[in-house]
Amino acid sequence: MNDDIASPSLGPVRTTARWAVAALALVGAAWVARALWQLQLAISGMPGSGPPDQGDGQHRPLTGLENAYHLVAAAGDVLTVVCVIAFLSWLLRVRDNARVLSSQPLRYAGLWVYAGWIVPIANLWVPRGIVADIHRASAPDERLPRAVNWWWGLWLAGMLSGAGLVYADSSKDEIIARAYNDVPLLLAADATVIGAAVAGILVVRALSAAQQRHLDG
Repeated sequence: MNDDIASPSLGPVRTTARWAVAALALVGAAWVARALWQLQLAISGMPGSGPPDQGDGQHRPLTGLENAYHLVAAAGDVLTVVCVIAFLSWLLRVRDNARVLSSQPLRYAGLWVYAGWIVPIANLWVPRGIVADIHRASAPDERLPRAVNWWWGLWLAGMLSGAGLVYADSSKDEIIARAYNDVPLLLAADATVIGAAVAGILVVRALSAAQQRHLDG
């Protein structure tokens, strides 16, 4: 089946855009809370008994602040999953509409809406390329919104930089230990997530508004 055969009509975008914006806002708020808790941990200082993970499979009881951080981080993890689902649902909808609006085939097949984020090397440019394609089809006479480059730049900073990788393969207890010893690195990682979420909201609003003009017209 040819992925570039246009659908006969445009699909509504308001609802999926609202869900995506709400999910991005919640993720941004969750990472603000995470950063505040990490800052509190750094200010309070490591207890005399040492980090939560004592090594050799031994863990000491968590303090009240450490236990609260576990809850905040867990809530952020759940919201991240919700955000991924909401954002990809929106992206797939506006891409389908872009196929209808475009007089030329889109560069990336629909599979790349999902695979573009996880395929090594390709994930450095494919998602931004999909968004740029959608905007080009939806508003061909307008320049690509600056928010797209901010969003993608912050995403890459979080994915590629040392700051953005501090959460990779790290348990919450290891993150707590880092908050005691090197909180600036954690806060830098949090800042990229928060910035990408804010820029992502602007991207969703800009592309959705461009397609909504076609729906209203």
